[in-house]
Amino acid sequence: MSTDHRVLLADIGGTNARFALADTSAAVPLLEDSVRGFAVADFPSLADAAQHYLDEVGAEQSGLDIRNGVFAVAGRVDGDEARITNHPWVISLSRTRDALGFDDLRLVNDFAAQAMALPLLGRQDVVAIGIPDWTPDPQATHRTYGVIGPGTGLGVGGLIIRDGRTFPLETEGGHVSFAPGTPQEIEILQRLSAQFGRVSIERLICGPGLVNLHRALSEIAGEDPGNLQPSDVTARAATGDARSNNAIDVFCAVFGAVAGDLVLTLGAWDGVFLTGGLVPKLLTSLQHSGFRQRFEHKGRFSANMARVPTLAIVHPRPGLLGAAAIAVEAYGPSR
Repeated sequence: MSTDHRVLLADIGGTNARFALADTSAAVPLLEDSVRGFAVADFPSLADAAQHYLDEVGAEQSGLDIRNGVFAVAGRVDGDEARITNHPWVISLSRTRDALGFDDLRLVNDFAAQAMALPLLGRQDVVAIGIPDWTPDPQATHRTYGVIGPGTGLGVGGLIIRDGRTFPLETEGGHVSFAPGTPQEIEILQRLSAQFGRVSIERLICGPGLVNLHRALSEIAGEDPGNLQPSDVTARAATGDARSNNAIDVFCAVFGAVAGDLVLTLGAWDGVFLTGGLVPKLLTSLQHSGFRQRFEHKGRFSANMARVPTLAIVHPRPGLLGAAAIAVEAYGPSR
């Protein structure tokens, strides 16, 4: 292993690839001034994007002997291979490692990295949605958290802390089946089922999902909304467009119901963290929507759910923060 403590980090989604360096000997391992972002569509492979980053930051010219990496990817990691769910990249760990000339490379699900970031978050990094609030406790020895986030897709994971040790859970929970909770949502399910067959939660709770909701509501009203992007829906909502605001209201309510289901599934009684590219953009809507009501509305467990915090992450780079935490565990000075 290299004597240099620098590790290459990546957080790869369906749209954006973010890179940074970590110093595994530092108290704050993520080197903020090293962060760069690129569009994944601009590169034929992850190795090409990573090499472009190293060239751009002048790693070789600066004499940095970077020999290890932690890459968080938005897809299931299966042995040597990871597939980006919402992008055609197929990533081979061994080929990527060899192409970069690394000694070692870790591929992890992006929500494993999101989960590993949780103990590093401060009070300024989160905004509570509803009550109760939350107080960070980096020395906690026994916690179970859920983490869920809509972006290009819907990521779902968790973090178990036992005896001070952290165990991230890698899941594909965004692909579980959508369960409507209102008559309007039943109608939406019927429209989406006609289009997709099986309807997963991700068909509603992500950027393209917001468009799916708007289109379904338009079709129910007998109208054709045309081709829209998620930004079109949020922009129209900002001007007071009723259907766009309805789509966002449904989005937030279903998101709350799904986040509550995650608590029941994982036993995440210590809190659920909301992350992903859409959360900061919809923060005000989440705070003033049915999110929290649907989160708590779990029948005989409603009183228990009322005590569980729901926290929107506003830290700009939680995926890289978590990848840095994994790098410290894998390559830190104590290793």
